[in-house]
Amino acid sequence: MEIQTIDASLLSKMFLSGAMNLESKKEWINELNVFPVPDGDTGTNMTMTIMSAANAVRELDNPDMKTLSKAISSGSLRGARGNSGVILSQLFRGFTKVISSHDEVDVALLNEAFEKAVQTAYKAVMQPKEGTILTVARAAADKAAEMATKTDDVVEFAEAVIAEAEDTLARTPDMLPVLKQAGVVDSGGQGLVQVLKGAYDALIGKEVDYSAEEVAAPKAKPAATKYAVQFTIESEKPLASYQIKELKAKLEKLASGKVSDLTITESDSENVVFSIEGDAKEEAPKFTEPAKEMGFVSIATGDGLTSIFTELGCDYMIPGGQTMNPSTDDILSAVEKVNAKTIFVLPNNKNIILAANQAAAICEDKKIVVIPTKTIPQGITALISFVADASVEDNEAAMTEEIANVKTGQVTYAVRDTIIDDKEIKKDDWMGMGDSGLLSVNADINVAFKEMVDQMVSEDSSVISIYWGEGSDQAKAEALGAEVQEKYPDLEVEISEGGQAVYAYIISVE
Repeated sequence: MEIQTIDASLLSKMFLSGAMNLESKKEWINELNVFPVPDGDTGTNMTMTIMSAANAVRELDNPDMKTLSKAISSGSLRGARGNSGVILSQLFRGFTKVISSHDEVDVALLNEAFEKAVQTAYKAVMQPKEGTILTVARAAADKAAEMATKTDDVVEFAEAVIAEAEDTLARTPDMLPVLKQAGVVDSGGQGLVQVLKGAYDALIGKEVDYSAEEVAAPKAKPAATKYAVQFTIESEKPLASYQIKELKAKLEKLASGKVSDLTITESDSENVVFSIEGDAKEEAPKFTEPAKEMGFVSIATGDGLTSIFTELGCDYMIPGGQTMNPSTDDILSAVEKVNAKTIFVLPNNKNIILAANQAAAICEDKKIVVIPTKTIPQGITALISFVADASVEDNEAAMTEEIANVKTGQVTYAVRDTIIDDKEIKKDDWMGMGDSGLLSVNADINVAFKEMVDQMVSEDSSVISIYWGEGSDQAKAEALGAEVQEKYPDLEVEISEGGQAVYAYIISVE
């Protein structure tokens, strides 16, 4: 089979086929993650990213290259989740920028698009690391440049590019020691290869089921979405039932469009009490008060952590973190709901920072400043460091400086056997993970916890904060806190309920 050009109809099928192939392999890709943490991020994040674009493509009726390119680029950019998802969206952004003004795509244009895709993705990452999805993408682009001088056949071109991508993927463990020790290839690179292979299937006419079940990305909810109002209507004499019914109907009409699941109750006395409760709809509010200068959006999971951030002055909380990285669009939607000119975004997870940066680049009506908090304790420290009377620039500098002084440890369990940092890990072992790697491993959670803390404490330490979550409780946390306090009597030990998933304990040492 020989194909000289690809039109918009065929490219649409290729993109959807690539998306569905990635979706079908997502759990397998999740298992390639180096750290055996029960979060499953890379395959899930890349799938949700590409499915956001796939849903936009499915809505097009007889697309041309321009509308198809816009759907792929915009859909993936706004739906991007996690570092791997953001990089994938940037690859699509660069690729579609080249092809959007053409009716058909040939080998020469494909070569140019591959090159632009890689350039765009590398620019989005501050410190590109080799042995990752970026390396696989660059190898594919280099092979595309080589093949563009040898053939005009898109099929031959695609076969060579995919073979090079697979070969480079197989060599990623030689580029990243942590991959070799864990015995896996790079998960993001594997995701990209599966997209390319799925697209190739559609190119050669292989039957692909495009109607497979779509992956629905859960929408972020604010920390407090409940709409609740209670008020009293006084009457000189008891109201007739029809009068109460009329009042109720009018209130329902007034509340329509503002809340969902509306309930109204009333009494039979002269004082008629109406209670309106429901879930606030996720739509941009119409602010009546002047915008304040600065506000905060933060990401965290767990009722305890949400309360802590809110009490410290965070305007809007996006539920998420290790188990669910919010998308670029989730962050943009949250920013819309804060009545401030400048919004500081606290990702509180290294895998959310790129999505936050992408939101900052896309947002047009407000200024977004991303404080690169990689952990929950860093986010809390950033909020504590904020000074309302200081300028945006001074606050950004102060918060960024202060979060560098925070040490974070997290205790969770292993979902499989592996080796990390020369430490053998068995399934169900407890792991204490620090800012730069694995600090402790033990079958006993208390031992893993204390060994981790011992490595975090130094002569400069003054405060240890313990946030307990899934896998622990108040009594267990207080018992551990007492042991830590006994060992380090000069340090202040604070214990709080975090309620976070995945991690039994999150620790900060300052």
